[in-house]
Amino acid sequence: MLTEFDRPTESTLLAIVRLLRWDKPAGRLILMIPALWAVFLAAHGRPSAVLVGVIVLGTLATSAAGCVINDLWDRDIDPEVERTRSRPLASRALKVQTAIGVALISFACAAILAFYLNPLSFWLCVAAVPVIICYPLAKRFFPVPQLVLSIAWGFAVLIGWSATVGKLELATWLLWGAVVLWTLGFDTVYAMSDREDDLRLGVNSSAIFFGDNAANAVGFFFVATVGLLAAIGINLHLHIGFWIAILGAAILWFLQYSQLRNADIHRPVYGQIFRQNVWVGFVILAGMIVGEIF
Repeated sequence: MLTEFDRPTESTLLAIVRLLRWDKPAGRLILMIPALWAVFLAAHGRPSAVLVGVIVLGTLATSAAGCVINDLWDRDIDPEVERTRSRPLASRALKVQTAIGVALISFACAAILAFYLNPLSFWLCVAAVPVIICYPLAKRFFPVPQLVLSIAWGFAVLIGWSATVGKLELATWLLWGAVVLWTLGFDTVYAMSDREDDLRLGVNSSAIFFGDNAANAVGFFFVATVGLLAAIGINLHLHIGFWIAILGAAILWFLQYSQLRNADIHRPVYGQIFRQNVWVGFVILAGMIVGEIF
């Protein structure tokens, strides 16, 4: 347990920046990507600049709120985990009351942006809130909490698509499935780095659930993601640029799977693979734009 003398000296502003994970943009970008996939596909590669701006800001506000909620729930668990013990609430660099205030402001910003959207999109935003709030609790009673996170990620697709065309279509659900499976893949990789700590603390994760088959599960999720993205390409009659991007993503996902099957893998590699998926997401986004326009 940290004492007053053990607590690090850090400005409140810097602690809030770390609480929001703005010092680690990969997690913010990887939520933005599915929303942008949806907006650009639904708009055939030419969405409104204003709508794109609202979606980008909305994902930033939502992911900020999610990070704070996660740290509030886990403030007594995080000090026991190597990767998370330096987080502001875990290290007691920030007060709980301050974190609650930051969460409320983040949700308020997201709500203001949601009012710009049509009624369907607005209510989808409302429906996403309980999932965001409850996700950190899932690890305490649900064997695959990463599935809850994946469903939360999937709302980005539903909100982005409906905000663009005012309805949900077959391609929307194909994209939703691809995002859920992709998220299950990269977040299981993320969970693999915490597996020893989670086992010791008695909390659940997909890495623990799949056990020795965790790498194979990730490989399956990535293969299924490629399959659903290919189905989207066929459904929307996307052109060669999209297929080149999907091929590139598939190759990188196979290389990541090969790394995960290495018995001597070092813990930092899990974080590297997670960050690589941000770039994979943007490559696929570029392919979607090119595949729609040309």
